Amino acid sequence: MGLETDDVRQNDGRTRELDAFDRKLLGLLVEDATRSYAELGEQVGLSAPAVHERVKRLKRTGAIRQTAALINPAAVQKTLLAFVHVDTSGWGKTPELLAIGKYPEVEEMHSVAGDTCMLLKVRTKDSRALEGLLARIYDVPGVIRTRSYVVLSTHMERPVQPANTSEWPAPRQHAPPPQR
Repeated sequence: MGLETDDVRQNDGRTRELDAFDRKLLGLLVEDATRSYAELGEQVGLSAPAVHERVKRLKRTGAIRQTAALINPAAVQKTLLAFVHVDTSGWGKTPELLAIGKYPEVEEMHSVAGDTCMLLKVRTKDSRALEGLLARIYDVPGVIRTRSYVVLSTHMERPVQPANTSEWPAPRQHAPPPQR
């Protein structure tokens, strides 16, 4: 069948589970995608041709979607990072609202469950530029409210990681209240 639905890749039989070598390669490529196949091979214990074949397969199957440069926001004068919740009067995932993604300040758009309809990650030059983007959002039919959360500092920001946590620690038990 092979149809794509909202960028969720359907299993078309060409994919297989990632093995330990694939995950190690993906982890190294996330850190620095310019590493040579020889360097990658040395770090994971495979030959350069074997690494090349694995990387080609990872690209072909969609495990590697693209290779891109991560830009320093200050270098392009986009130092204000904000998350914008967008509330609508009806179904929020309209073509008009999705068209907001044409602005380069919009880095991510997510349809979400909860007390809002859409969640946007935006990066602008300053608060005036954020205000301009918010004005464009309010121009969209059906938008009734936004809530913006301006980031004061970022403690961690990273791309998707290849590892999965195999076992989560049990939650700490709260101490019983003292007896009187």
